[in-house]
Amino acid sequence: MSAWLLPESVADVLPSEARRIEELRRIVLDRFRVYGYELVMPPILEYTESLLSSADSSLDLQTFKLLDQASGRMLGLRADTTPQVARIDAHILNRKGAARLCYCGPVLHTQALGLHNTREPLQCGAELYGCSGIEADLEVLSLAVDTLSLSGMKNYRLALSHASLLEAVLDDQLQTKPLSKSVMRDLHQTLADKDKVLLMEHLQNVAEALRPAVLALLGLYGPALGPQSVLGKAQKLLPSTPKVRAILDQLSEVAERLQSALPEGSSLLVDLADLASFEYHSGLIFSAYVEGCPNAILRGGRYDDVGSVYGRARPATGFSVDLRELVGLQNAKVEAKTAIRAPFGTQKGLVDKVRQLRDSGEVVVQSLPGTAAEEEEFVCDRELVSTDAGWVVQAVRAI
Repeated sequence: MSAWLLPESVADVLPSEARRIEELRRIVLDRFRVYGYELVMPPILEYTESLLSSADSSLDLQTFKLLDQASGRMLGLRADTTPQVARIDAHILNRKGAARLCYCGPVLHTQALGLHNTREPLQCGAELYGCSGIEADLEVLSLAVDTLSLSGMKNYRLALSHASLLEAVLDDQLQTKPLSKSVMRDLHQTLADKDKVLLMEHLQNVAEALRPAVLALLGLYGPALGPQSVLGKAQKLLPSTPKVRAILDQLSEVAERLQSALPEGSSLLVDLADLASFEYHSGLIFSAYVEGCPNAILRGGRYDDVGSVYGRARPATGFSVDLRELVGLQNAKVEAKTAIRAPFGTQKGLVDKVRQLRDSGEVVVQSLPGTAAEEEEFVCDRELVSTDAGWVVQAVRAI
């Protein structure tokens, strides 16, 4: 095998793309900061007992594991940063009030999560702990919308759902004849996959009177507000129980208060069958999609009590994105950054002038002896030349 080959779904990030990713990272983290979110940097590996203690069973399959030669214990390379941030909030910071934390760093997956996805995403996210009210959900959603806007995403679809909706629909049966975890998992997954044939098979475990309502969830996808509102249809098709009404009312309130924050051309939808993350999430969940990408480009929602495994249960909500994916979806033409070409030398005037230009933010590329001047990432449209008045910057003359 050639020494330069990389594993499947793993790739180098070359200069132009790397610059765009880094610029976006700085912009997004600066936006998190003005909302009051503090940056944390969890380690890339931890003991698996801590790393895989969340309710998300799929995380175990996505985690690379290795034996720690120092302790003899099993280590995992993180596949998701959220559990680590929850550990920091619950066990290390241990604050009484609301805590706003953010992060940005690579995660590793044993398998690519979607078509054309990398196994080494650059995961960036924000988490809000200590507030169970709708206000926290709205703050996180507003920050998610800002993140997409700063990333140059246009005409995207933001879809809302609720992780506890199926349990609410089946509440009458669950009170008297609970379904097994495996049956509930199958129902949630087939709903999320929009697989009606397989769903019909799993419905054999559901009381006959409740089957139409579960089937109805498959078709409850569309506008969150307006005359064709999916939430209006849901009120007619789903059981009129207190739990179902509370969930639909919450989704309606969030949609009404969030609508004005969306940029022109983007739409706010409801997808009441998007329930695959029910084991991890506990309330409002949301995903964003853009045309031409089969995967969600942003995911988030409420995951209350995830910190209980670390000794402190806390309300929590947040979201994450892959900055590498967002940069890959940007449609804007990438132009090379302009720079100043300077000769190589040790003269004090030249050294001082180069340092002054770099301190002011200019890119100065010095020509090294015996090398050709190739320009790809930077275009040198100016040059530093020696004159009677000293070293000055001049436009490069067209040949």
